[in-house]
Amino acid sequence: MQAKLSVVALSVAAAFALSACGQKEEPKPAAAPAPAAPPEVVVKLGHVAPMTGPQAHLGKDNENGAKLAVEELNAKGLEIGGAKVKFELVAEDDAADPKQGTVVAQKLVDAKVNGVIGHLNSGTTIPASKLYADAGIPQISGSATNPKYTQQGFKTAFRVMANDVQQGKILGEFAAKQGVKTVAVVDDRTAYGQGLADEFRKAAEASGLKVVANEYTTDKATDFKAILTKIKSTKADLVFFGGMDAQGGPMAKQMKELGIKAKFLGGDGVCTPEFMKLGGEASEGNYCSLPGMPLEKLAKGPEFKDKFTKKFNAEIQLYAPYVYDAVMVMADSMKRANSVDPAKYLPEVGKTKYDGVTALIEFDEVGDLKGGAISIYQYKGGKLEYVETLGGSPVEVAKAEVKEAVAEVKDAAKAVAGAAAEAGKDAVKAGAEAVKGAAEATKAAVEKK
Repeated sequence: MQAKLSVVALSVAAAFALSACGQKEEPKPAAAPAPAAPPEVVVKLGHVAPMTGPQAHLGKDNENGAKLAVEELNAKGLEIGGAKVKFELVAEDDAADPKQGTVVAQKLVDAKVNGVIGHLNSGTTIPASKLYADAGIPQISGSATNPKYTQQGFKTAFRVMANDVQQGKILGEFAAKQGVKTVAVVDDRTAYGQGLADEFRKAAEASGLKVVANEYTTDKATDFKAILTKIKSTKADLVFFGGMDAQGGPMAKQMKELGIKAKFLGGDGVCTPEFMKLGGEASEGNYCSLPGMPLEKLAKGPEFKDKFTKKFNAEIQLYAPYVYDAVMVMADSMKRANSVDPAKYLPEVGKTKYDGVTALIEFDEVGDLKGGAISIYQYKGGKLEYVETLGGSPVEVAKAEVKEAVAEVKDAAKAVAGAAAEAGKDAVKAGAEAVKGAAEATKAAVEKK
């Protein structure tokens, strides 16, 4: 009996074993594959400016504007054409020398950069632009103002500031408004300096002024006493200089030393803190111009100035905001084209409508900025004091005036609050009058828009 039970037990056990072996184990669900990270593509942007020589401070200013833009673009983690984009600045020094300008331009072409920001000077930008055009590489300058740059017929050439035709015309008309009758014109024989001086001369004569002297120097000179002595004999009311601050500052100083009573006027090349540093007391009361509206009157201007000074521990010299905008316009064009290939995004550059720091940027058929405004400044107490804005888009000017009027309303409102605390009802009434006046100014600016 016991043997029979053992056999039965073994049979049952075997049956259970066979049953277990026949069962299939349910497969565990496979883990979903991690999404593949988009590939990364490096977008090389060439930047060219004088990093050595007397204009190195301006070159560094330009480069810092480009660096700030590149840093912000990379922080956004942009994806273009299915790839994560990393922008890289390829910086070159042309020393403000046309020959070196073409050498570094060819270097950037050989490096197959995706676009070029620059050059700073018209004299280097113009010859370099042909090399970029031949290679099909888009080029946006934030500072080259000579009209020839965009008049050569190159589809790759753009600029984000007013040109010398616009600026020279405004300067000539401004001189006439100051009651000037006679002017002496000096230029440094560069594409920028000569071009601006020529346009100023045309506008001055058209406004009824008499040009009593035409003198020339170079962008390397520091002694101007010979030409200034000639100018002194003409008793000109005004000396206009087409050139940069490295020459303009010492020229103004030497005018004072020679007892020349004529006022000094220049374009954007001398509208810098460096001019006042070099010119010293001789800078006081003289005038200069800058393309565009003052940063403090632009919606994004104060924020940009704050970011720039904090990052570089330096004040803006001249063109940094324009170079920053040039980089952003190029990146925006790539995004709209969904490609970083120069041939594919180039058509989008011409269609730009970008709300930048310096302006609402749109280009005309040759690549010039539409409606470029010109602002006049006066050197006062070691600072550039805004005088007025002439030309440009009425909408942009009106927007700035609205912003200024709104600020006046806010200031007046603060005055009301302060007056209430300090002096009672009479002071409140006076503050209310101030608010009313500022509000009327706001309304007038809006209607002007």
